[in-house]
Amino acid sequence: MMTPLVLASTSPFRQALLNKLGLPFITAAPDCDETPLMDESAPELVQRLALAKAEALAGHHPNSWIVGSDQVCVLNGEITGKPHTVENACRQLAAASGNAITFYTGLALIQPQSGKRWVICEPFIVHFRQLSAEEIRGYVEKEQPLQCAGSFKSEGLGICLFDKLEGRDPNTLIGLPLIALNEMLRAAGINALC
Repeated sequence: MMTPLVLASTSPFRQALLNKLGLPFITAAPDCDETPLMDESAPELVQRLALAKAEALAGHHPNSWIVGSDQVCVLNGEITGKPHTVENACRQLAAASGNAITFYTGLALIQPQSGKRWVICEPFIVHFRQLSAEEIRGYVEKEQPLQCAGSFKSEGLGICLFDKLEGRDPNTLIGLPLIALNEMLRAAGINALC
């Protein structure tokens, strides 16, 4: 019998992505401090937090493979968080207009009992086209991306905001790099195809 897979997240987006692999899993909310450390780069932050989220569940799931993930987006060298308000979303999108945002997604897979672990950072770059204030306002009103880092949903109408997407796995942009996770799972002896 396969060792249970645990997703250290209650995000419906990450759950939907993990469902694509067709592997049975459960979800659990990790309890960890997500405050960035002094002078911590975005890639370092997301790797540390992905691992911390997975490790936060280790005591409750010692025999399981635990998947942790964390994501930030960076515009002009600054980490951009979730907007939470329409005004902030419009401001974020105005700053992104004509620019590129780099998303850094940390991914960790651990098995507490054996001590096995893999941790990576997967980058993904979103190039925004030049957007008018009317387009920005219309997009925010239609899609309400207030809980999304960068103020858009690439899997929805947000695709209309872009000139180009760069990265090896479009799932990374939504929050769970499945190509990298599949590599980790295969290294752990779990093959979604067999």
